[in-house]
Formats: sequence, C-alpha cells, structure tokens
Amino acid sequence: MNYKLSFVLLIAFLNTSISFTQEKNLEVLVFSKTQAFRHKSIPTGLEFLADMAKKNNWNIQFSEDSNDFSISNLSQYQVLVFLNTSGDIFSEAQKAALQNYFARGKGFVGIHAASDTEKDWDWFTEMIGATFKNHPKVQEATLNINTECNHPAINGLKSKEVFKDEWYNFLKPVGKHVSVLASLDESSYEGKKMDTDNHPISWYHIYDGGRVFYTGLGHTDEIYNDSRYYSHIEGGILWASGMKKEPSISKKWTNLIDGNPHKNWDVFIGAPHATVKDLEGVDPKSDGKNAKPLGLNNDPKKVFDFKTIEGEQVLHISGEIYGALTSKKEYQNYHLKLQFKWGKNIWEPRLLRKRDSGILYHCTGSNGAFWNVWMQSQEFQVQEGDMGDYYALAGTIIDIPSVKKEGQKEFDYAVEGQLHTFSSAEKKFPAHCNKGLNNENPYGEWNTLELICFEGTSLHIVNGKVVNALFNSRHKDLDDNIVPLQKGRIQIQSEAAEAFYKAIKIKSIDKIPNKYKKYVKGYMKG
Repeated sequence: MNYKLSFVLLIAFLNTSISFTQEKNLEVLVFSKTQAFRHKSIPTGLEFLADMAKKNNWNIQFSEDSNDFSISNLSQYQVLVFLNTSGDIFSEAQKAALQNYFARGKGFVGIHAASDTEKDWDWFTEMIGATFKNHPKVQEATLNINTECNHPAINGLKSKEVFKDEWYNFLKPVGKHVSVLASLDESSYEGKKMDTDNHPISWYHIYDGGRVFYTGLGHTDEIYNDSRYYSHIEGGILWASGMKKEPSISKKWTNLIDGNPHKNWDVFIGAPHATVKDLEGVDPKSDGKNAKPLGLNNDPKKVFDFKTIEGEQVLHISGEIYGALTSKKEYQNYHLKLQFKWGKNIWEPRLLRKRDSGILYHCTGSNGAFWNVWMQSQEFQVQEGDMGDYYALAGTIIDIPSVKKEGQKEFDYAVEGQLHTFSSAEKKFPAHCNKGLNNENPYGEWNTLELICFEGTSLHIVNGKVVNALFNSRHKDLDDNIVPLQKGRIQIQSEAAEAFYKAIKIKSIDKIPNKYKKYVKGYMKG
C-alpha cells in the first residue's frame, strides 16, 4: 500500500510540475502499467521523461489506468510512451482504441519491457516488432549502430557504442518490417543469446498508419543518467511525433530495389482465392477479397520475388494472390520512375478480364482498407489498354481536368478540360477517370512509367507522355473530415496478372519540373 501511495504522489507531482510549462507543443502520454514483472527503474524513468518534457516544453501526462485508453481520450495525444509495461493490460475495447489511435497516424515509443506486453495479441506483437523471451544478467555489451540511416534516435552515436543494461532475447527473429537502428554484438557479452548474426535491439517503422520506435534499453536506473540514452529516447519521441524526420530522399535518383530490396519494401498478401493450389488453409468460399489475408511479410507462394535477370535486379510479381509491395517509408514531393512489362500468367478471379496491376500512392492507414489487401490511396492504374487511368481507393478524392464525350459514361482526362471531382468517399462522384491517351507499348515490351507528386498535384506519365494530371489530393479521415492527402507510402499491386518491374527509382523535387508546367497551369494552387 505504501508503494502505491508513493507512486500516486509521484505521478501527481510530475503532472503538476509539467502543467506549468509555457506553450505546449507536443502532447505525450506515458503509460507504465504492469501485470507481470515490474521494473524498479520505473520511477526513475518517469522522472527522466518529466525532465525531458520540461526541457522540450512538452505537455506530458502519466498513467497506469487502462481506462485512459478510449478513442476520445487518446485522440488528444501525439505520442504514447510505453515505459516498461508488462503483461496483459487491455480489454477488447481498449485494444480497439489503441488501433484507432494508430490509424490516425500518431506515434508510439516502446521502452524495454514494452516487448513483454500483450504477448498473445498478434496485432501488438507485430506492431512492437518482437516479443521478449529471456535475458542474461545485466552487463556491458557493444551495440552496432546503423549510422547510415541518420535517424533522430541515433544522431550523435558512433558506429559502435558500449552500454550497460539488460539485453533481451526475443521469441522469434525481429520482424522484417522494421528498420534496425542498433544491433547487439553477441560476442561482446556472456550468457543467454539469440545465437544469430543479427540481434536487433532498437528499431523503427510505420505500422497501421502509426509511427513506431522501440528500444530494448531501459532496465537499470543508471541508464537514465546516460546522456546518450537521453538523446536516444528524445530522438525517438520527436520522430514518433513527426516533429523530426529522417533526412528527405536525395535530389538524385535512388534505386529502391538495388542491393537488398527488403530494406526498402514490405510485402502484404491478401486472401488467397479458393482456386489457389499447394497452400494450406485456403478458404473454399474465398473470392480473393472476402477471406482472411495472409498478412505482413507472409508470402509462401512468392507472389513478390526479386530476381536477377540479364544482370538487372527485377521484381517479379506472379499475380497468383492479391497483394502489395509496400514501401517502408512515406514519401512526399517526389518523382518516381520505373520500368514495367506484362508476363504471361493470369489467375482467378480475373481470367476473363484485362491484365491488371497498379501503383498506389499517398497510401495511408491500415493494410486491408480496400479489398482486404490495399491501403487507402490514390491509384496510377497499370492495366492493359488503361495505363495511367486514375482510381480512388477507400476514401480518397482528387480533381482532374476532364471531359465526358457524347454517348460515353466515363470521363477522360483533357489538358484544358473542366475540373471534375473523382471520389471514393462520396458516392455522388465517380471514382475513376480514364487517361487522356493510350501510350502503352505492345504486350511484352517494357514501358517507362513516371509519377510526379508535389503538394497535392500529381502527374501520370507513360513512356514520356502525360496521360493524366490530378489536383487537390485529399481523403476522408476517421472523423469523416475531408483533409489534404499529400504524402504516404507507395504500394505496387499484385492483381491476378503476372508482371515485371525494374529500375524503380525515386528522387525528391521542390517544384513541378518546368517541362510539365503546361499541364498544371491554371489548375494548381499557389
């Protein structure tokens, strides 16, 4: 009882002291509830975070009450910090509120035993990136820092750093969907290990729309007095909040499938159609959309496969199951350029339809928003004879200069056409606009596709010609508000047709290139 009273007094003091800060620019909730092992360092960690909040002028609150996990309460925060939480701590309604929080694009920071929390909840364990198994005694170990990524959480750290802490082993290898910031050198310490060449201990990623940073450091009282650790956590919180970003992509072309393409891409596989063979557990009633998806980086049929063909790195898409190759990063104001051609194979449920794929951009929120596989997004259609068409997916909206010719049911893009709205958020508008011209190469030949996105304007370019110009990108958010949509992840579709992509390159831009100004003049704001 004395412990509980002292903890309540500490929380009251911290909340009161922080409430007197001036102009609060970040709302943070620190949660430290435990239902399993309780770390003695939690009070030290709370003081550490209170001090950080004061120095940064954040408004920070502290809680061990799971009832604070309601949609209305969580909506006020930009970052959740799980400080050495443990065990099963949420009801089903509270779990739903946390998922809603992520879908709003908010930030999450997990410290140490956050990976020992909700170990039987698949969504949480995938979100956190790994699940605690065991550890050796507290001791020094060498961390290999991934300085190439220049993430705010590791800025200032050398390529090798020695820390003293409790080093977690995980039940399974850390998820492929995370980007690793620091790994343990297992030769530098004694005791229980994962016995692997790669033992990540800190990482970050985007999950279900939210930004996730996790660090395995944070067991001892002493670690909270280490200035390097202070910068590590502060940088993680600032990144999770969106206030600090990784350096923007280069103004020079970067090939996103060179070297190890899995560093840049995740795979999400949807529901196998009932006709898919040599795969266990296929729903005999599945139409490819209405059954349970295989999920994140679970691709037993190798729907997405990176191959070396004639000396080039090529993405081969079998098309056998609906799926998405998803960029790990979000992109804004960029020029994407790639080469594409069709393969031979086609699959159910599109045996009698045109070969289909697609480039989805400004992708946001959860996987599965559309047809149980793709995210809310704008689409650069890649379909036989329709290359460069536009589709709105799962609540997106855009304006396109277009015309509807006499006798036609659909609009065609026109350089000097009247601006019409296309939407999947409002049924009074169509969700599809045809390209302005067909510039696709014959079947079997490579096509060069380009997507230019800048401040809500986008251009669909096929083999050097603009076939669609789109303006005022926006979407319907979870509160049914229509808000701008100008950044997001990129998804390349598997949609029942074999396809090949190569030379997938991207660079940042600070304006629409001059050669394309005539396509945006009079339509683009600013």
